[in-house]
Amino acid sequence: MKYDCLIIDDEKILADNTCEYFNMFNIKTKAVYSMADAWKFYETEDASLVLLDINLSDGSGFNLCKKLRENKNIPIIFISARNTDDDKIIALNIGGDDYIEKPYSLGVLLAKVKVMLKRFGENAVAAEVNDYNDGYLRIDSRNKIVYVDSVAVKLTSLDYKLLKYLIDNHDRLITKNELFDNVWNDKFTGDGTLNVHIRKIREEIEVNPSNPSYIVTVWKEGYRFNSK
Repeated sequence: MKYDCLIIDDEKILADNTCEYFNMFNIKTKAVYSMADAWKFYETEDASLVLLDINLSDGSGFNLCKKLRENKNIPIIFISARNTDDDKIIALNIGGDDYIEKPYSLGVLLAKVKVMLKRFGENAVAAEVNDYNDGYLRIDSRNKIVYVDSVAVKLTSLDYKLLKYLIDNHDRLITKNELFDNVWNDKFTGDGTLNVHIRKIREEIEVNPSNPSYIVTVWKEGYRFNSK
């Protein structure tokens, strides 16, 4: 069976309440309460999106995210009472697409999940995009693969979409709000999340991520992708 959303959280009451709320709005959701339960779920079922707590009773959500990312390119949203910047940076760097602090608003979380499902959904209509190739960086738009010096690099779906938007709008200032509207498709994403994703992309495509030549920061405004 394929669910829209899988909640992995050892706070059973919160997980069950969130699950019930999502199902009320036709987001087919199931909740499990441990890493072991999550792996058992994936033996016979699947989900289009994961809500993942960091502190699980039998392990770390960080480790579970890393394992999921080995063969799944689906949205993973961390939900956690841990609110340090370090936790958020780690979560996004290991493959998380967003980070929501507990206690969360069910309405806001539902809105984020709906946006993610629409963006990554199997029935979503892909935007018309062109390939990019400057001899060093190449984008295979049909297969959504990025090559750096002829070697494929691993990007999450969100990172790929962000890079493609920058490339498709190259050589001009792209404001942060424009990226929030057209890549995240919501108003809830913050600067910190955007900065982490930009850094992840730079680490994959730039010769020197500390002195980027492709994705250049325009101070206090946004970014510009320099085509070559």
